[in-house]
Amino acid sequence: MQKNYFDKVHRWGILWDIGAILVLLAVPVIICIDIGAWPDAGALKAVMPKLMSLYWLTAIVEVITYVPLLGAGGAYLSFVTGNISNLKLPCGLKAMENAKVRANTEEGEVISTIAIAVSAIVTTVVIAVGVLVFSPVLGKLTTGVFKPAFDYVLPALFGALAASYFAKHWKLCIAPLIVGVIVLVFSPAMGAGTLMFITIVAAVAGALILYKAKKL
Repeated sequence: MQKNYFDKVHRWGILWDIGAILVLLAVPVIICIDIGAWPDAGALKAVMPKLMSLYWLTAIVEVITYVPLLGAGGAYLSFVTGNISNLKLPCGLKAMENAKVRANTEEGEVISTIAIAVSAIVTTVVIAVGVLVFSPVLGKLTTGVFKPAFDYVLPALFGALAASYFAKHWKLCIAPLIVGVIVLVFSPAMGAGTLMFITIVAAVAGALILYKAKKL
């Protein structure tokens, strides 16, 4: 039964990921066909290697770091719907924490998949409602007196999410925080995916050291 479930998850996950890629590529192709203009091949050849060098490492790192935390079904859903670090990953982890299950277990797989699916639906509905309701006044809100508040939405979100983990597992947070700060001091422009991979390695190494020292 378990093998059959994962076979279906991987089969449908691969199909939907391929479908999503085709849809994403179809949008610019249709626009180019409609307006009768295509990118210059020489310009693409000059630019693409530089762009690929920036993102290929992040793409590999995200798969390595996200999949063990989200599970197979949650990972496929997250990579299709996007916004993993801001929404999908926190939702999956919080749902598993509330259900008192661990990642990479049968229970964790189910809970994570359901949580991420609900998150994707809720996000779509909220964005649609927000666009319809706030589009007439959104420009004034983001450029007027409330502009400073919008500049700190993401830091406030991550701070609130991190606070509960820091309070419960403060010993495990020491190593990744120190390593993350040091990395950002010397490389402030480092991508979030690469930084996340480095801090995860630091967290695992720190946890191993604390475990061997019998501090956990």
